Amino acid sequence: MIERPAARYGRQRLNRRSRRRIAAILSLVIVAAGVALALVAYQRLGTSEIKGELGGYELMDGETVQVTISVTRQDPSRPAVCIIRAKSIDGAEVGRRELLIAPSKQATVQVNALVKSTRQAVVGDVYGCGFDVPSYLVAP
Repeated sequence: MIERPAARYGRQRLNRRSRRRIAAILSLVIVAAGVALALVAYQRLGTSEIKGELGGYELMDGETVQVTISVTRQDPSRPAVCIIRAKSIDGAEVGRRELLIAPSKQATVQVNALVKSTRQAVVGDVYGCGFDVPSYLVAP
């Protein structure tokens, strides 16, 4: 390849081999980033050790909601805690309760509990469940 004067013609373009090498490296970087992102998403959003699902709710009166949840644990011998709540017509949380899920032999258990609200509730909800049970929920 003939060298051209850079002042007159601008800088010289990369040859075909260099362009292919750069394209291959960029492709590998993009694929590696995609794999890393997929791994992080799976760890955070994939299957968890415990899952709480809303089974239903019943409005008992203007300030009380009975919430039914189904809790599925990979290790049902471990105690768990679920947070259930009452929500108003505008979606605001108006009541909340932590609920101890005792160890059991079944992987999935169904639990009913009452949630008191500070104003008119229209729906019951399960916020989430976990194995970090606060000491005040465990019997001495």
